[in-house]
Amino acid sequence: MPPIRYLTAKLAQQIDEELMSAAGAFSLDQLMELAGLACAQTLAKVYGKQTHEKVLVCCGPGNQGGDGLVAARHLSMFGYKPTIYMPKPGKKDIYQRLHTQCKNLSISTIDSISDLRNALNSHHAIMDAIFGFSFEPPVRAPFDEALPLIASSGLPTISVDIPSGWHVENGPIKLTREGGEELKGDAATGISPDVLISLTAPKEGVRVFKGRHFLGGRFISRELEKKFELNLPEYPGYEQIVELSAVSKGGEKL
Repeated sequence: MPPIRYLTAKLAQQIDEELMSAAGAFSLDQLMELAGLACAQTLAKVYGKQTHEKVLVCCGPGNQGGDGLVAARHLSMFGYKPTIYMPKPGKKDIYQRLHTQCKNLSISTIDSISDLRNALNSHHAIMDAIFGFSFEPPVRAPFDEALPLIASSGLPTISVDIPSGWHVENGPIKLTREGGEELKGDAATGISPDVLISLTAPKEGVRVFKGRHFLGGRFISRELEKKFELNLPEYPGYEQIVELSAVSKGGEKL
């Protein structure tokens, strides 16, 4: 079988548009629900609730953060005790509804840097759903303070689709704050997760990722897969995720 296709930002956007077109017939709510479920299932597969019960779900204001909110809800239903770190809530109605669903399950939300510091000392794992594949530096406040804290926490971390701070096609890059000051230490090139859950198909920038890599988003039709030559692996049974083989720089399965 040919190797799985890695997506550029343009191609990933084209696939999303086709999924939500009249022909694809998916809504954003549906895709976000399936993506968030895959993220929660990945964390549960790798980090059992007996040892990693308290999960800090870090959400940005965009669709990436929406995936995180869905994942937090599912993790709560799985028996975990998630906390949402959300310093900058998304403005879209869907984002606010997803947050309300979490509040209805008594999932707490924190938003300050001091609360983030405290949470990092009391949680067992992190889900990074801050920046998506449309991210471009500089890293703006409050994330320019949050990213270094998260990156240096030492907690097991799973990133959604692409690690926060990475370029969708170039991978880890030097990050700067507004004004040009470089981020230092563990956050200099973004978050370095232990686990990555790619959605739809992996992005070009994660070819260099060396941790456990999963694929999620079991919503691509065979016709769409063939049209974009994605060469996706089979999902096992009723699972929403599949663990990908290690890959070389050239994308060949090892």
